[in-house]
Amino acid sequence: MSFVVVTGAGAAGLPTARQFAESGERVRQITRSGRGADHPLVERVAADITDTDRLTELVDGARVVVNCAIPAYDRWAVDVPPMAQALLTAVERTGAGYVMLGNTYGYGPVDGPMTEDLPMAATTVKGRVRARMWLDALASHEAGRARVTEVRAGGFLGPGLAGSFAVFVLGPALAGEVASYPGDLDVPHSWNYTEDIARTLVAASLDDRAWGRAWHAPVTSSLPVRALAERVAELAGMPAPELRRIDRAELLTLAAQQPLFAELVELLYSNENPHVIDSTQTEAILGVRPTPLDAVLKETLAGVATPTGNVVDRLADRIAN
Repeated sequence: MSFVVVTGAGAAGLPTARQFAESGERVRQITRSGRGADHPLVERVAADITDTDRLTELVDGARVVVNCAIPAYDRWAVDVPPMAQALLTAVERTGAGYVMLGNTYGYGPVDGPMTEDLPMAATTVKGRVRARMWLDALASHEAGRARVTEVRAGGFLGPGLAGSFAVFVLGPALAGEVASYPGDLDVPHSWNYTEDIARTLVAASLDDRAWGRAWHAPVTSSLPVRALAERVAELAGMPAPELRRIDRAELLTLAAQQPLFAELVELLYSNENPHVIDSTQTEAILGVRPTPLDAVLKETLAGVATPTGNVVDRLADRIAN
């Protein structure tokens, strides 16, 4: 009997594994720690996915591999290439389809809404890493060695402190702190619900039209950070949170306290300028539509525990999302 492999168990990996299982598919979820979705059809396996031979063993017989794993944010340049190579080699060896969870870093700065046909024009280290991961996989697809597709998402919304909005704005606001955000608080920014991201990954794995191209996860909202925070406060019955902008100079100062913050500097362009994603193709072809914003925010609120501890340490702990 066939099965699905899901790598990673973060904000997207957990709902992806659960959704596959709820549809009746057996799932093998691979993480370093062995954690994963709690479902009778999910087999949780502890393994290092950069171990190509071990990964190939675990993938052999799978219908598809869905990669939701990503190394620590400050380790991308070193750790992503061997991970990407191992994953690609494993699907080439076994014939499993390969669905990648990506983001918009590879596009670089874009003037106007982002569509999936934009070229990879990254201007940052992390953007070039993401672009190379996709271009290598696409080259394998075009050479007939693998079937690949990528689902790209922007800012995460969903239960738990997942994504920049929850970490920088929602968490501190619920703790009664001033929320500090690295970027312009009043420019449009596209947000994706983690359950919708998972639905898109599942849909892409099942639709032959998905292979050989990228897709954008459905956009729940493109509200600016300030407007989004105000809507959350309304739903939570709280006063509008006090927000302040972290500019480049202050971010560099924070980086001196916690080097992980330095990783945000090169990507400030995406928070200081409009960052709008067009998900028309996904909605029309794959049939995955965005969950309404208020429903997403209510679930986000229900799943967020008020954070405690030093804000720099807390953000550093969560910033990889």
